[in-house]
Amino acid sequence: MHQGNQTTISEFILLGLSKYAEQQKVLFVLFLGMYLITMVGNGLIILAISLDSYLHTPMYLFLANLSIADIASISTSVPKMLMNIHTKSQSISYESCITQMYFFIVFVVIDNFLLGVMAYDRFLAICRPLNYTTIMQPKICALLTVIPWVLSNIVALTHTLLLIQLIFCDSNILPHFLCDLAPLLKLSCSDTMVNELVLFVIGLSVITFPFALILFSYIHIIRAVLRISSTEGKWKAFSTCGSHLTLVSLFYGSLIGVYFFPSSTHPDDTDKIGAVLFTVVTPMMNPFIYSLRNKDMKGALRKLINRKRFIPS
Repeated sequence: MHQGNQTTISEFILLGLSKYAEQQKVLFVLFLGMYLITMVGNGLIILAISLDSYLHTPMYLFLANLSIADIASISTSVPKMLMNIHTKSQSISYESCITQMYFFIVFVVIDNFLLGVMAYDRFLAICRPLNYTTIMQPKICALLTVIPWVLSNIVALTHTLLLIQLIFCDSNILPHFLCDLAPLLKLSCSDTMVNELVLFVIGLSVITFPFALILFSYIHIIRAVLRISSTEGKWKAFSTCGSHLTLVSLFYGSLIGVYFFPSSTHPDDTDKIGAVLFTVVTPMMNPFIYSLRNKDMKGALRKLINRKRFIPS
């Protein structure tokens, strides 16, 4: 497509994680394994929560949504990357690239919001136990579940609508394994000042508000736990949010490590590392963190596995 003496591209070339041919088979096996582990692990969590009435509580409703988001998150990028390695084709159409970027933003943002909602739930359970059931009514739970999905789509739609106004004419090579917003802005030959300003403002808001809620919740949780006289009581109270705290540490640790202390020598690798952590590593770790650290989840998974084992063929 021609606009004056400029050529607007119709596809992008994804260079992937490595340019070395001998590493492609290793990457294929590694990411296929991680993808399958993520799908099975998060699928089991969703199934266990759905089938065990004991887990029909706000905390596990939010966890099931987190697992759904994690399955969707890894599915936006890894299957395409595996297909590219298998077919030795690195191309992705303009439309597919924009769609992939949209859903990548949606699921990274929704993870962030859900971690904030889960922290607030733990705050109410530990610091306001007598009012917990009154506050966390089904309508409120539904609202706290729906709002992250709506907000994350609004954020992604805003970035997408601004991006499709840009012209890509100089190069179509993305040094990445997926279509991420920041590398796409670097490729554009249009003025990206508005896009970058919106990215900064919305990105800061998306990170700050959930993180502030998490910080507020855990400051009050720690204060409440320290007021408990017995060691056993302290451990029991704090163990209810141990899994969530581990997930928060993994998510925000990745965020700070990648984006706040980037490597000056390999700026493109920084984007790749961030995308791998958010779309592959964190979704894969979620089932292990909750199944290994959470007694109720371990019991539900054990019952689910036993039920499958004893179903007559």
